[in-house]
Amino acid sequence: MRIGVLGTGNMADALATHWVRAEHEVTVGGRDADRARRLAERLGEGVRHGDLAEAAGAGEVVLAALPYGAGEEVARELRTVLDGKVLLDCSNPVGPPGFRLLTGDGPSAARRLARAAPGARVVKAFNLCHDDVWRMTPPVFYGRPLAVPVCGDDPAALALVHTLVRDIGCTPLPAGGLDRAGLLEATAALFIGLWVGEGADVQSIAPPLAYAAGVEG
Repeated sequence: MRIGVLGTGNMADALATHWVRAEHEVTVGGRDADRARRLAERLGEGVRHGDLAEAAGAGEVVLAALPYGAGEEVARELRTVLDGKVLLDCSNPVGPPGFRLLTGDGPSAARRLARAAPGARVVKAFNLCHDDVWRMTPPVFYGRPLAVPVCGDDPAALALVHTLVRDIGCTPLPAGGLDRAGLLEATAALFIGLWVGEGADVQSIAPPLAYAAGVEG
């Protein structure tokens, strides 16, 4: 698969490392050419680099590993280049004070990308974990691979992203259409607030699946 990576930060590094190992063709793009070059060299031989437009043009799937707000701006700038491509959003619109959801009552970050680049097929995934989790090989906890919720409207785009989830050693979890991406982003805001703000284990707040619909008898 041809993958363009927009961004040179921790998430770009963590996710692209797995995809290079899975022998996908990766191109890294950033506004800072030197940072893009250094990341490409770190990822391994054969990884190309360039500016944001070059990375977007090189991929059938384009990872937007950009901060909230910057992703929308870049998507608008590259809307023609992104036409027909799968645009994978891993951002979290979460910030101060108190790990609040920065989108408020408005559209989700993923929906804003879709509006900025209307010809792209936007998929939301990989936003619920710190980049250190994505660096694990693979992310397995208590003998069970990590499940990754994926939201999107285009079946072919979802199939490609599911493949990329499996390449990291995780299990893709269909989580509905792009209209549900806001729920994923709100979940991240809640979880980060509990993890970081309260030191709480969020796994403790959900009962086992057998009890999710109540207890029979």
